[in-house]
Amino acid sequence: MSSSDIEMGEAGKAKIIDGTAIAKQIRTSISESIAQLQSTNPTFHAPHLVIFQLGSNPASATYIRMKLKAAEESGMTVEHIQIPSDEESGAHAGSGTKRLLEAVKKANQDEKVSGILVQLPLEGAGKTEEKEVVDSVSVTKDVDGFHPENIGLLSSRIGTPYFTPCTPAGSIKLIESTGFDLKGANVVVLGRSDIVGTPVCALLRKKDATVTQCHSRTKNLKEIVKTADVVVAAIGQAEFVKGDWLKPGAIVIDVGTNYIPDASKKSGQRLVGDVEFESASKVASFITPVPGGVGPMTVAMLMNNTFEAAKRAWSTRRARQLVPLPLELKEQVPSDIEIAVAQTPKPVATIAEEIGVHPDEVESYGRYKAKIELSVLNRLKDRLDGKYIVVAGITPTPLGEGKSTTTIGLAQALGAHLQKTAIACVRQPSQGPTFGVKGGAAGGGYSQVIPMTEFNLHLTGDIHAVTAANNLLAAAIDARMFHEATQSDKGLFNRLCPPKKGVRTFSKPMLARLHKLGIDKTNPNDLTEEEAAKFARLDIDASTLTWNRVLDTNDRYLRQITVGQAPTEKGLERKTAFDIAVASECMAVLALSKDLADMRARLGRMVVASSKAGDPVTAEDIGCAGAMAVLMKDAIKPTIMQTLEGTPVFVHAGPFANIAHGNSSIIADRIALKLAGIEEGDDPSRNGYVITEAGFGADIGMEKFCNIKTRVSGLKPNAVVLVATIRALKMHGGGPAVTPGKPLDAVYTAENLDLLEKGCANLGKHIENAKKFGLKVVVAINKFSNDTEAEMALVQKYALGVGADYAVPANHWAKGGEGAVELAKAVIDACSEDSTFKFLYDLNQPLVNKIEIIAKEMYGADGIDLSPEAQAEIERYEKQGYGGLPICMAKTALSLSDDPSKKGVPTGFTLPITNVRLSAGASFVYPLVGDMSTMPGLTTRPGFYDIDLNPETGDIEGLF
Repeated sequence: MSSSDIEMGEAGKAKIIDGTAIAKQIRTSISESIAQLQSTNPTFHAPHLVIFQLGSNPASATYIRMKLKAAEESGMTVEHIQIPSDEESGAHAGSGTKRLLEAVKKANQDEKVSGILVQLPLEGAGKTEEKEVVDSVSVTKDVDGFHPENIGLLSSRIGTPYFTPCTPAGSIKLIESTGFDLKGANVVVLGRSDIVGTPVCALLRKKDATVTQCHSRTKNLKEIVKTADVVVAAIGQAEFVKGDWLKPGAIVIDVGTNYIPDASKKSGQRLVGDVEFESASKVASFITPVPGGVGPMTVAMLMNNTFEAAKRAWSTRRARQLVPLPLELKEQVPSDIEIAVAQTPKPVATIAEEIGVHPDEVESYGRYKAKIELSVLNRLKDRLDGKYIVVAGITPTPLGEGKSTTTIGLAQALGAHLQKTAIACVRQPSQGPTFGVKGGAAGGGYSQVIPMTEFNLHLTGDIHAVTAANNLLAAAIDARMFHEATQSDKGLFNRLCPPKKGVRTFSKPMLARLHKLGIDKTNPNDLTEEEAAKFARLDIDASTLTWNRVLDTNDRYLRQITVGQAPTEKGLERKTAFDIAVASECMAVLALSKDLADMRARLGRMVVASSKAGDPVTAEDIGCAGAMAVLMKDAIKPTIMQTLEGTPVFVHAGPFANIAHGNSSIIADRIALKLAGIEEGDDPSRNGYVITEAGFGADIGMEKFCNIKTRVSGLKPNAVVLVATIRALKMHGGGPAVTPGKPLDAVYTAENLDLLEKGCANLGKHIENAKKFGLKVVVAINKFSNDTEAEMALVQKYALGVGADYAVPANHWAKGGEGAVELAKAVIDACSEDSTFKFLYDLNQPLVNKIEIIAKEMYGADGIDLSPEAQAEIERYEKQGYGGLPICMAKTALSLSDDPSKKGVPTGFTLPITNVRLSAGASFVYPLVGDMSTMPGLTTRPGFYDIDLNPETGDIEGLF
């Protein structure tokens, strides 16, 4: 309808534009749309609006009640959060505003909140404070449309705001309800406020209207209004516009809300608009009443904005947000470090945002690595877990067969090439192998974690925190033994509980020790002499001490040391040793803890020795478990990094697999599984994938993953990827020894199908082992440059013939994710069915039985041979109540047997158990198999010879 076609109502009276009725239609439509969306998409939840109010202004309370009712009628949920003003609470000036800002920030980050509205005015706040609060609302939740970015986009010809201010949007809806075409029409807007006047002008221009904006001081105002086809009055003056100002047939939108005296009303006043309704209605064609016109529409448009916010947020959460980094592949693959430094990583904040981690859940350590706060687990607690894949391998050569490279390549294939959410979880490398022989664990070729220099050197300091915590306990043990040996019972007790300002108290760990001893007293003065002596004297049997100091360096001369040689130690010498830091039980505790409280409890439970009476002595008894937890409080947070193709990687913990349980942390896996997961009722095809690596061969790392890690976490893996190489299989077929630092024998670089076929038996044994856990098995044949097609085909055929579900050649080292796409597709297929995972043994069996089951089922041994020391330790641990723990075998990774020289699938051997140790905090018992060392040594030609720093550029050279 054009201006010339406008019809008047009956007897020259304007038609009423019923805002109340139109608003009701909008609310009904929103409610129906929400129901329809939920019926077809179970993961879409009803929009949730949060209304903040500072103070208790009665007018604001009335408006809020209207919005609460409208939200309910629209099928939404709404929350009214009222914060007392400074005057109401008696707080310092600005306290209420500060609390309001904190509450708004929390709502910004809450995924359940669709829209945020700050009810103005803010009681007791100035204009500057009001602007600060309004501006603090996230632009994506600013359903009032007042955020500066929304206002700016509204004024832009090419921009589109996230939300349009509600009153202006409602005004346009009312005009359009008449059927009038705004294109080319003359519209006069009275008012220049940021809330109505200016934004309604912008909206009208976007409708191609010719707009004149006026205000109370505009000259010739009546004449200007007379030219208007449409008048929008928002000038804030009661009945300012008269009927004789209007062009006959004009449309009038009255935004004003003014009160004038009226003795006929109970309140003594009457609500009117900015237009004199009586005279204007005789001239206009359409007019909005006050009340009942723009007011209800403002609230209706607020509901509409909230619904749009909910839909947009839902779509955003579901959309694939990862932006891969392109790889420039070269035919001649450069060195690992050349490839790594040639790629520019994305800022870590970008990686975190892409997988749905909120800014307040990211603690940056520079530009390219950050810690993830554990609070993300609580935020995503209702989300279903993603698919869970463990990467293991065949029995490796001393050079390694590329499990880390396969883990990263698979993650790149899934994330960057198949558009799946894919997160790799790997351990932090120890300085031992980094500066020794094996090198770091960042992957290799075009499948690496970057920046690889930071990944392999210190990272975020977790290993140093573990070292500090471990050695604090070691120092505390020796100090306690010294003081007990040199003091009387009374002197010892008095020094443990000295009076402070005349008052003696027990510390937290002391109370725990009293409880353990069955002493129900909290005042040191109440203990009897016997109780005080029992409390103060741990009476450690030095021959049972198992706690060593640690260092993150391969140092063979620390395998046995003597401590206490200084004259100050009064002849209390004893022999002890250093372990490598990643073999510390503190590292195992870090990897197996489910949260901060669990880590603190586990540290306290760690057994360091037995008393002379045969009772276990714990870190809690020593009194430093709490301090250890403080040292490790940041180490419990996983570190997020990225692959060469910009897909996310979680790096956390680093327990050695041949000594400890050899898997990255439960916390990293749990967070990754939630971030990769889907909502209840969502399409399963949208599920993401978590690829976690287990150290060394499947007989070690995978077995411990299944029997130890999953028991603690309660997580069930969907599949195992077994990494095999032609090189390792030839070695198992009888090929010459593979020695670090020496050139490979020609048999490994030329085709030899006979040798390869003989060695495939080792792969077959690992497939058999994985099947015992009920896992789907995907064999990844990691292609090296000298491998032939015939060799790859032989391994593939063999693997499928002995029970593998899939066997796929993979060339991710040379081609990155592109080279692992077929492997990724096999993994997706393997994970399409529910997990049928099961444990290898029942925990209720005796320790010896569990050790024997692993030896026979995983290694192929005929049985086990316990040394007298091992037998004695087992009996002691079972007597102390630790018989129900799982087993963590400390065994060579270079053979299925205890002898590294025995390749293939050894038979006819008995597994020697030389000793058995307890990790009560980590909750496992670990038998030492054969000559297993917990401190590696450096070779004649370690890797550090090649590592240097360029003094001119500061770049690291020679690192892999």
